[in-house]
Amino acid sequence: MEKEKFYLTTAIAYTSRKPHIGNTYEVVLTDVIARFKKYQGYDVFFLTGTDEHGLKVQQLAEEKGISPKEYVDGIAGEIKSIWDLMNSSYDKFIRTTDDYHEEAVKKIFNKLYEQGDIYKSSYEGWYCTPCESFWTDAQLVDGQCPDCGREVHKENEEAYFFKMSKYQDRLMKHIEDNPDFIQPESRKKEMINNFIKPGIQDLCVSRSTFTWGVPVEFDEKHVIYVWIDALSNYITALGYSPDGSGELYKKYWPADVHIIGKDILRFHTIIWPIILMALGEPLPKKIFGHPWLLNGEDKMSKSLGNVIYADDLVRHFGVDPIRFYLLREMPYAQDGTITYDKIISTYNADLANTLGNLINRTVAMINKYFDGTIPAICDSTEFDADLSQTAIDVKNAVCEYMDSFKTSDTLGEIIRLASRANKYIDETMPWALAKDEDKTGTLATVMYNLAETIRFISSLLAPFMPETAQKIKAQLSFDDISLESLGEFGFMMAGNKVGEAQPLFARIDAEKKLEELAQESEANNPKIDIAPFKDSIDFEKFLDLDIRVGKVIECEPVPKSNKLLRFTLEVGSEKRQILSGIAKYYKPEDLIGENVLFIANLPVRKMMGYESHGMILSAEYEDKLVVTTVKSDIQSGAQIV
Repeated sequence: MEKEKFYLTTAIAYTSRKPHIGNTYEVVLTDVIARFKKYQGYDVFFLTGTDEHGLKVQQLAEEKGISPKEYVDGIAGEIKSIWDLMNSSYDKFIRTTDDYHEEAVKKIFNKLYEQGDIYKSSYEGWYCTPCESFWTDAQLVDGQCPDCGREVHKENEEAYFFKMSKYQDRLMKHIEDNPDFIQPESRKKEMINNFIKPGIQDLCVSRSTFTWGVPVEFDEKHVIYVWIDALSNYITALGYSPDGSGELYKKYWPADVHIIGKDILRFHTIIWPIILMALGEPLPKKIFGHPWLLNGEDKMSKSLGNVIYADDLVRHFGVDPIRFYLLREMPYAQDGTITYDKIISTYNADLANTLGNLINRTVAMINKYFDGTIPAICDSTEFDADLSQTAIDVKNAVCEYMDSFKTSDTLGEIIRLASRANKYIDETMPWALAKDEDKTGTLATVMYNLAETIRFISSLLAPFMPETAQKIKAQLSFDDISLESLGEFGFMMAGNKVGEAQPLFARIDAEKKLEELAQESEANNPKIDIAPFKDSIDFEKFLDLDIRVGKVIECEPVPKSNKLLRFTLEVGSEKRQILSGIAKYYKPEDLIGENVLFIANLPVRKMMGYESHGMILSAEYEDKLVVTTVKSDIQSGAQIV
């Protein structure tokens, strides 16, 4: 009998920098779903990969003095190594620089253009480079990108546009007809109320101001923008092409679920379905927007200095404990948190005390009381039925929770079963039974029931903690830990020889480990030496400084000087000339259009034959100097108070 297929994907990771543990959570979550579906008997195809084009990558490569391809090769390799480190069982790792993907993207763009869904126009709007998104004035939040909160800048360029508005009603009907299409429910309401009902705008799908992207074949001034390029990976990886698709596509598409972060849900629930509608292809069955993993209360960010990386966590705690933490502590619909304190607390409570202690005690008692052989059931106890029923109930609950990707609830059930088994030990008191020869049959039943409960646990844990499940299986010599073997309690045959009792999870000394982590952090992030502070001044003297905002409208080198740049600043309705010794750090064109801070009430000073009416403020550290700028929407001439 042919297995039922199940195709799932992560979002492809952007190759701007090394992924932190919040990014890594997604691939671990998707891996667990993939493993669980295989565990249930599905024919699974699991796709992940990297998104490698765009202005941001081009800029980062230029900063390092290498080609964009060299840059993304390095980051993509780093991402793949972290996915492998976390024991993710993906079937394919796609890169958007793969030749087959780029060729398919060109054909997709051509098809949409030829059928009239893409047209040429021009665009003027606010652009966020990190998000690679255009925004209107109304969409900005406090003058910044509504998605990431970063600064935006004005862009005006010729571009190709995709007729998204043409498909709005059809998309809305699909969402209404398929209530599980967007999950969780709260995310679906957000997409409908915030983005669909206000009206879907046509989408800019090409750029002409940078070159690192898939070229538009019939207009090579343009590169195909991220939406068509990156989102199409879910079908190009399977061999899709408008000219005719391969067997993998015919077998696995439509996707059963896209697993993505809540911050990119709009792209996957609005743009991607409309692209598929325009291509005449089926839509994915479900799009699941998972929450963020925060460091304490904050989103992880290099600028905040609170980034935690998967490889560092694995070095300190191991792969399976970190997988367990990510899946246990992340709620279904709300953001989760990760701190070293919480990792240690969860590790000690659930893994060392509850799970590890149960297995260690059971193996040690079977060795001590039955020479290492799991005995057969003999005389029953009044506690047996509740233990066996709990095992069956937990198995059923696990399958039900995993149908909706509720991993935290799933692991909570597995730990509940381990806790029940530990209680069973306290209830039956094997050490007391061992002292009475007439109770040997009862002791045998207790040992069998404990071993069988552990078999249930190792089976249910396998998708979540694959290495740990295999260690448990080996320690108790289980023959079968498949889902099918959990149909009834008592499937395991007696007579297996257990190994020596070896702690799976040694309890962590929290104080010692936190001190170790603090020392490591200090070594990796040494204290920065700064220039000594100047003597205090009277507040009135500070108030005498007139610090203003000036917009740079001209900037050029001063002849015969290798240090000076001559600035013409717009200051309200006036213009002002200032010379600044920053030629070593900036090209003149880099600063045109910027709003800089300057001291306006310094005496006029003459340098190299030019008058300088003020001083531009800069921050200096070691061999770097950075001009102090403010947001572009602040009026020139504004006073800093």
